[in-house]
Amino acid sequence: MIEAFRTQDQGDTTDITDALSSTDATNGAVTHGAAVTNGDAAVALTPTAPAHPSSPDRAEPDLSAPDLVAVEAAVRQAAADEIMPRFQQLAAEDIVEKNGPHDLVTVADRLAEEHLTAALTALLPGSRVVGEEAVHADPSVLDALHGDAPVWIVDPVDGTRQFVHGDPGFATLVALAHRGEVLASWTYAPALGLMAIARRGHGAELNGIPLRAGSPAPDAILNVATSHFDFTNDDEKRVLATLDTGGVAPRPCGSAGLEYLHVARGEIDAIAFSWENAWDHAAGLLLVQEAGGASGTVAGQPFRIEGGNALPFTAARDAETARRILGLLAAAN
Repeated sequence: MIEAFRTQDQGDTTDITDALSSTDATNGAVTHGAAVTNGDAAVALTPTAPAHPSSPDRAEPDLSAPDLVAVEAAVRQAAADEIMPRFQQLAAEDIVEKNGPHDLVTVADRLAEEHLTAALTALLPGSRVVGEEAVHADPSVLDALHGDAPVWIVDPVDGTRQFVHGDPGFATLVALAHRGEVLASWTYAPALGLMAIARRGHGAELNGIPLRAGSPAPDAILNVATSHFDFTNDDEKRVLATLDTGGVAPRPCGSAGLEYLHVARGEIDAIAFSWENAWDHAAGLLLVQEAGGASGTVAGQPFRIEGGNALPFTAARDAETARRILGLLAAAN
């Protein structure tokens, strides 16, 4: 059953905007504290919230939960078959611009997504796939995020620009979601030999070793990866510029999926992003949460994978760091 991935009681009617939430990955518990106030606005930091809470008249689908190991194997196989043979081997005709010179897609992106779509739906019959390239071809594919069927959220090559330039800093991102709740995720950097897996309520691991994000040292400068200036408009740049202040060291992000992994490993302290494509964020938000981190949007709401978020948002090593980042971002409004 898909319920095998769940650990939280979605019948709880607690107003998440009134609570500070983060996951203790040691035992999978969700802890709550007081709301954070910035001016007149309450800023709440929470795990991703389900869009369609379970209720007695909404029966769970009778689906067998896919084997976590089988999903990992499928992700690895897609990379081995479609991505790595083309790494540093791309011809000019293998690369196409989508929405501008910085937004690229390659034959590896397309073929890896097709490979994963077939493999993942075979593991979980009745499931849907929301993949970056499928959505580019047909935006109505996004509607699956609002439905009742389990959804695989796929970014076949996150960090395509790095991939095109022969940089190993790219990843394949897969998340399994149901009714807006991310249940499990896989972040695979094949050129770096890194596989990070998170399961809601069961913690996160990297190459089989448990991940704990920890907390920054007291008074340490916070290292924050932000939306890359090549992909932001003037207003987004203005808001993100509030992080360029004492005690914070912002820098443009690379692969979003790998930046989330950096947070989960305690290598950087937070991300601050101003776009909301589910395939870029679903896997990483769960990974950070299950490593003990916290996240939230500038409006004090949990990030919703279906979209419609107030932006920017943050994910950080701990709740205090997330509070600080959100406070700075909110000051721009």
